Amino acid sequence: MPTETVLITGATKGIGLEFARVFAEHRYNLVLVARDVKLLEKQAENLIKGYGVVVNTFAGDLSNHETVEGLHNYLKSEEINIDILINNAGAGGLGLMTELDIKKELECLQLNMISLTYLTRLIADEMVKRNKGKILNVASTAAFQPTPRMSMYGASKSYVLSFTEAIADELKGTGVQVSVLCPPSTKTSLTEGLASTGTKIFIKNLMDPRAVAKCGYKGLMKNKTVIIPGFKNKLMAKSVGLLPRKWVTVYTRKMIEEKV
Repeated sequence: MPTETVLITGATKGIGLEFARVFAEHRYNLVLVARDVKLLEKQAENLIKGYGVVVNTFAGDLSNHETVEGLHNYLKSEEINIDILINNAGAGGLGLMTELDIKKELECLQLNMISLTYLTRLIADEMVKRNKGKILNVASTAAFQPTPRMSMYGASKSYVLSFTEAIADELKGTGVQVSVLCPPSTKTSLTEGLASTGTKIFIKNLMDPRAVAKCGYKGLMKNKTVIIPGFKNKLMAKSVGLLPRKWVTVYTRKMIEEKV
């Protein structure tokens, strides 16, 4: 029987669900976290039947920091030690900053940055005590440049990238490995929701979530700090720093606005 446990947030759909499947295939026990109670239980049941691993679930909205505390208390009460943390849950809107629902965007920022940071800290503290653990934060290729019309989402992912690279250095020598996954536009509930705008980037050439999850798993196991799926995406991420910032911003906006 497997002895290590992986906690995955945003685990009922898209990249999060594929992460659950990949880790289950490798005989890890799972703790799945998401908002939709019914779907959460359904996916857990499917994973138990399909892979024979132990699956625990915690339903809650991580855009509220109290949910993070509730999750941590649940883990302690059930005496579940987390060996690998996958901070996958994330959200964001498409549109001009002055036109988007600011309350919804603030919830997204809370989810993408504050709750991610809080959960990382709580789990990392315990990993450091055990001198063992892995953490994977999911950012985006949007993290490498300003993203007009997705300004707050892109900025939050830049935070995730910078934060992860920094703590990866801070935790050297503790036995805790920290990585960040930066996928391009991927077929997820986020892109499905934005596809109604007719924007090409959310409809055409979307990366398969399973391919993203497998890439993230392999990179994490190889102790890579920054993981970018696909050669073209790696090249684009690296080239951003060589171009004038203004040019990059203008190009990114055109790409985000391009219609099918």
